[in-house]
Amino acid sequence: MANLITSARLILLFVLVGMAYTAPPFWQLFNPFLLVMVILLDALDGYVARMRGETSVFGSVYDIAADRVVENVLWIVLADLGLVPLWVTLLIVTRGLLTDAIRSQGAAVGMTPYGMLDSPVGRFIVAGRFMRGFYGTVKAVVFAWILAFKPVPVLWPAWWAQWSDPVEDVAALLVYLTVSLCILRGIPVLVEFYLAQSRPQHREAARSG
Repeated sequence: MANLITSARLILLFVLVGMAYTAPPFWQLFNPFLLVMVILLDALDGYVARMRGETSVFGSVYDIAADRVVENVLWIVLADLGLVPLWVTLLIVTRGLLTDAIRSQGAAVGMTPYGMLDSPVGRFIVAGRFMRGFYGTVKAVVFAWILAFKPVPVLWPAWWAQWSDPVEDVAALLVYLTVSLCILRGIPVLVEFYLAQSRPQHREAARSG
């Protein structure tokens, strides 16, 4: 059931993407609400998995992969629409590819993505409930903010002419905060993976394997 919810979240994501490109401006005002539904389904699939005892390595990896698809697709769409700088999307996608490649190595030996972290600092920054929640909230706010104001210049041009500067300043602040958190949460994954590969016992196990 939890994996079906995750799949439904991906379907709803592409409904949102289609709306952002093709829907009339008035209907695009509903895009932030679709985004909220995508986010709520993310919380729901984890809750259902725990309640029904459906937690597994596959479910954990699938959930994180779906998170990455949602995030990357939205950043790519916003960059394609000219709503965020292209370098932001390239940086976030690159970081995601690197960390996911590392996590795939752990999944190959039955480790959950967050179970690969050894240090308390790394666990707090990457796997801690507070940091995960904070980062997820910031991403949700930046996506909702930008999507909410996308149709405004067409619907209310006079209002937009007066208030576009503060709206865009808030959007830029949210984008830079998101980028900073993205980099911060990627560093422990890269560093701890490098240190693990450098340990003598790891090299010996790799040779014997």
